Amino acid sequence: MRIFVTGATGFIGSTIVPELINAGHQVLGLTRSDAGAQSLVTAGAEVHRGDLEDLESLRSGAAQADGVIHCAFNHDFSNFVANCEQDRKAIEAMGDILVGSDRPLVITSGTGMGNAAPGQPATEDHFDANHPNPRRASEVAGASVAERGVNVSVVRLPQVHDTVKQGLIPYVVQVAREKGVSAYIGEGLNRWPAAHVLDVAHLYRLALEKHEAGSRYHAVAEEGVSMRKIAEVIGRGLKVPVVSLSPEEAPAHFGWLAMFAGFDMPASSAQTQQRLGWHPTGPGLITDLEQMRYF
Repeated sequence: MRIFVTGATGFIGSTIVPELINAGHQVLGLTRSDAGAQSLVTAGAEVHRGDLEDLESLRSGAAQADGVIHCAFNHDFSNFVANCEQDRKAIEAMGDILVGSDRPLVITSGTGMGNAAPGQPATEDHFDANHPNPRRASEVAGASVAERGVNVSVVRLPQVHDTVKQGLIPYVVQVAREKGVSAYIGEGLNRWPAAHVLDVAHLYRLALEKHEAGSRYHAVAEEGVSMRKIAEVIGRGLKVPVVSLSPEEAPAHFGWLAMFAGFDMPASSAQTQQRLGWHPTGPGLITDLEQMRYF
């Protein structure tokens, strides 16, 4: 298949591209820069110029492909609501091209969308269109284009990691470096799910090849790693004290990150593993954090 990949030069996308090519697929990768174009050519992919704001470039890329993996997202969290709205428009634009064709469109969301009750692991079969997280816009858009006849499935992401990046955790490291302490809230028992980037890329390919309309998949290898463990590893890496903060102290310490730092967000991938035969084998989050270059 010829696959159009948005975010093809990003952290996850640049791992998805070789995963697809090594499985015999052709890749048309979206990029807006010369450096991105060169990296795609080096990886063996074709180059498609454009970006998330250029909806016509997204329509054009989808029109040239047998399927689409949409993993691009603007991670400027100071404009999170606007970026979620941008993602909604991107999904609907590509959906315009794929209506009635059965060509798969794999979109991206977060595992938090599957949380049905506090403290319970998020599951693939749950989605609340009124979820307070603005990222719900991505799945709402997916459902909208599905109603128009598009073959949509969703990959929900946890903290995706290697020894360089780990989802939201680099922001936690940055705060610890600036404040001189590595902090968690309360007892630090709230949990974040995680998966290694190579396992995540493999899941995207399996979801694409399965192209089962309406499916949701959780790219989760570890159901939940406690914030205390994360803070302790960061403290050792930065050689700074590890401290507990009260919920009242958290906003001043973490800033915008405070809303995430205290969340308990475990997530299950039991259904995903059974339906796709996906069995993550990469190193765990703590192992990768221990191998980071902190200085």
